[in-house]
Amino acid sequence: MSLIEQVNVLKKNHNLSKHERLVEGVLASIENGSLTVGDKLPSINAMASEIGYARKTIVKAYEELKHKGLIESRRLKGFYVISEETNITLKVALLLFAFQSFQEEFYNTFRNELGSRFQINVFFHHNNTTIFETILSNIKGKYGMYVVAPIQNTSVLPLLKVIPAQKLLLVDRYVNLGSDYSFISQEFEKSIYAMLIELLESIKKYDRFILFFNEKDDYSPKGISKAFQKFLTDYQIEGTILNEYVPQDVKKGTLYFIKDDSTLWPFLKNCLEKELAIGQDVGILSFDDSIAKQIVFGGISTLSTDFIEMAKMAANHVKHGLKSQTIIPVKLIKRNSV
Repeated sequence: MSLIEQVNVLKKNHNLSKHERLVEGVLASIENGSLTVGDKLPSINAMASEIGYARKTIVKAYEELKHKGLIESRRLKGFYVISEETNITLKVALLLFAFQSFQEEFYNTFRNELGSRFQINVFFHHNNTTIFETILSNIKGKYGMYVVAPIQNTSVLPLLKVIPAQKLLLVDRYVNLGSDYSFISQEFEKSIYAMLIELLESIKKYDRFILFFNEKDDYSPKGISKAFQKFLTDYQIEGTILNEYVPQDVKKGTLYFIKDDSTLWPFLKNCLEKELAIGQDVGILSFDDSIAKQIVFGGISTLSTDFIEMAKMAANHVKHGLKSQTIIPVKLIKRNSV
């Protein structure tokens, strides 16, 4: 049975609105094989003429089918079937930085909270604007919802604003797209400053406080270094910011604030080699919590956002079509390393 025939049959179903009959007609046509991936749907004008519905009704139905990830519109060419997954409620694009432990935690929670009727395709931009632009160009118009961890660079704002506000949720890092856009993001500067004050007495046990932070790295939130420098100044703490860790350069009596795990693990290895006791001879404060940091050396103290909570909130946003504008503060998890 053709698409037009399916819709005409569904006209008898008075429990469905006009646009729902058209949506169901396309779903049935895909399921019975009369429409397959690559097939072109009738134009809006042609469909309106064939079934006698208003153009705005056809547009609403086609938009819903796009939202489900079943069809896409091609400029000056029309609407085409791109998926046969008719059991999917919504097709979601999830664009993250990389598959690091805390982002893996976010993804697993997000996927479990949404359930099987939501199809999630995950992409990684590695904080590279060229990759970011390429991915967005390739997935534009193909998903019902876009959940994006953005690069904190003004050059990406026009790329993000191409996506309708109601279909875009920013997670993890914050960029200002205006009041219409939703976000569930971290806050760094105020939260970290407050946590360092909470740790003040422990910090004073050490002769020096060092932050490893590359100011030229766009991936690293500048709020971290700003909070650190303000803390040193306000509380007259001896310390400095270094761009990188030099292997073997571990000094007794120093507290190290290590942002990147790629630095943390070699640093811990060097401490073992020099027989320096973590939490006594040297202190360590890390960023982004993980299971490993809960275990090694009796526990590594961390400043971390609750990515599980962030993922749950993001899934709730996607499922219910809410408007979300939430800042999640960084929290201190104190263990034996400080």
